[in-house]
Amino acid sequence: MDKIDFQIINVLKENSRLSTSEISRRVHLSIPAVAERIRKMEEADIIEKFTIKVNRDKINYKLLAFIFVNIDKTENIEEFRKYIVQYDSVLECHHVAGEYDDLLKVLVEDTRSLEYFVSNIMKKIKGVVKSNTMITLSTLKENINI
Repeated sequence: MDKIDFQIINVLKENSRLSTSEISRRVHLSIPAVAERIRKMEEADIIEKFTIKVNRDKINYKLLAFIFVNIDKTENIEEFRKYIVQYDSVLECHHVAGEYDDLLKVLVEDTRSLEYFVSNIMKKIKGVVKSNTMITLSTLKENINI
């Protein structure tokens, strides 16, 4: 990775639908050279996928929460992870150091949906013994990548 690769990535982060022609104009490199660099970054799994950012309010997913979770025994960790990542409402799942074992970023329609998720899905997974839920009041900054 060199400076131009990082420039290409930054342009793609702003708008991954830009044409190779437009990207080449912005990074001052030929169209074939840009296309080849993008292809190589995809092959090397530097670029994992091209995606979109959806306006959650417009699709009625207005409640973003972070849930810390404790698992009782080490042997229950894999089962928890296997189940929790299957739910579309779980945007992220991170194994963390500290008081809790995992941190979930969860997006749901409203408090009723969050209550259902916590009580009827998450807490019924074998090994879940404790959780702490924080509801986001507003988001000042949220990036998908660095």
